[in-house]
Amino acid sequence: MVARSRFSVEPVLPLALLYLFGAGHVAQNIYKIANIAGFQVCVIDDRASYASRDRFPEAHEVIAENFDAVTARLIPSSMSYIVIVTRGHKDDMRLLRWAVQTGARYVGMIGSKRKVIGIHRGLREEGLAENLFDHVYAPIGLDIGALTPEEIGVAVCAEMIAVCRRSESKLPHMSWFLRRTENANDSALAIADE
Repeated sequence: MVARSRFSVEPVLPLALLYLFGAGHVAQNIYKIANIAGFQVCVIDDRASYASRDRFPEAHEVIAENFDAVTARLIPSSMSYIVIVTRGHKDDMRLLRWAVQTGARYVGMIGSKRKVIGIHRGLREEGLAENLFDHVYAPIGLDIGALTPEEIGVAVCAEMIAVCRRSESKLPHMSWFLRRTENANDSALAIADE
């Protein structure tokens, strides 16, 4: 007879690392919730008055430097999450160009559907392959009707947790990228059924 152990074994996994590009009001709320949820948060902004320990006291790292200089030395892994919530369209586009070519598990960018489609179109015209956008969540966050920076922080962190936990549930994503893929799959299925 084999004796059973009363102890369970749970794997100890490294903390997921969130690269949070932008340090405004939305970023502050994403940081707070992600920190509580167990993400190591690295805040990056090109404005020292925003990217500071006063505003992000428990961040793993706070970097106040030009975005291009920072991305040149970062190598996100499959345990990395990238959230782009900068103050400008051009910065968002530059960061998304870089982010889709990394090994990050999650890439999210804030913005209206129109902005997201415009940036996607611009990057595709530059020659970036369509499949690079397969893991992009933009507009970022679960579609919970979020309006305030605090609510947006909850929606974004909930989406990252769903990706982290490999949620199989049908979730109400805001992401145009995911919806475009689902719509393409639905269209392919409809054609196959004809």
